[in-house]
Amino acid sequence: MQSKTKTIKEILEEREYEFLSPYATKCKESKGRKRKRNEVFEVRTEFQRDRDKILHSKSFRRLKHKTQVFLSPYNDHFRTRLTHTLEVSQIARTMARALRLNEDLTEAISLGHDLGHTPFGHCGEGTLDALLPNGFHHNVQSVRVVEILEDMNLCKETVDGILTHTWGYKPITPEAQIVQYADKIAYINHDIEDSVRAGIITEKDLPADCVKYFSSNQSTRLGKMITDVITNSQDKPNVSMSEEGWFYVTKLRTWMFDNVYLDPVAKAEEKKARNIIKSLFEYYTETLKAYYDENEIPQIVTDYISGMTDQYAIRRYLDLFIPAPLAEHANDDALLKKAVEKSV
Repeated sequence: MQSKTKTIKEILEEREYEFLSPYATKCKESKGRKRKRNEVFEVRTEFQRDRDKILHSKSFRRLKHKTQVFLSPYNDHFRTRLTHTLEVSQIARTMARALRLNEDLTEAISLGHDLGHTPFGHCGEGTLDALLPNGFHHNVQSVRVVEILEDMNLCKETVDGILTHTWGYKPITPEAQIVQYADKIAYINHDIEDSVRAGIITEKDLPADCVKYFSSNQSTRLGKMITDVITNSQDKPNVSMSEEGWFYVTKLRTWMFDNVYLDPVAKAEEKKARNIIKSLFEYYTETLKAYYDENEIPQIVTDYISGMTDQYAIRRYLDLFIPAPLAEHANDDALLKKAVEKSV
């Protein structure tokens, strides 16, 4: 009797049991998707498939024009929401590999964690939060993006990790716990670098005890935070930092809020951004009253505005609220016309 040839997917799933930690989330043990799939040639595990679905989505592509900290930056070296996401993914994968956890699940969660973020960063998020009766949270919107707006049909573990990447939630997998730390480690470090580049702070301004503990060097500081998570989590069911490391990470984060995130220089343009979001929200809410039930409108408008890039939100605001001049013909039109007539 001829034995069945194993698919590439089945081989990869078996390797997970051979190599990964007993605490890692195995693909074969996934709680599955809302809808089953049918595919003849299986070459990817379920978590690899989730990663690819997110990577090829429209919402992922739009992250390249969404603010991280500095609004609509012209300087190409400042982070955007996309480059932040990629840095989170790199940090999370490094930790997952070192801890022998499921790197594919970790990457999928990392790439999808900010898909629901608004234009203009946390300024946009805060504006929508104030406009909606039940508030707005980008992690909840990210889940709405993958489950409803783009209907990616992801595994339950991936969706859970996207929802719980924000601190205060309790993930069901150690891979999602990794992303919680990777997100915080990434934005603290790259926001320091961007703030120094913007001239808002200098390395000498950072808290002396944090510099002493982590170093003032960007690479060294980042590496120590990552290493702390790894060494404190090896051969354990949960992922965590040391008590001392977490103390200084939290102190550095608090310092960044006081001196960068809420700094009047760094946030000088936020009043304009808030006005754009508020004006668009009010305009679309009023416009849709003729077409939808009043209870449906806030969510429809929220889905549309939160999916906008910075540039698209600005462009819609200009189209709707700024008078446009009549079309003007250049003076050289007549000259060109004469030139054409002469050549005939």
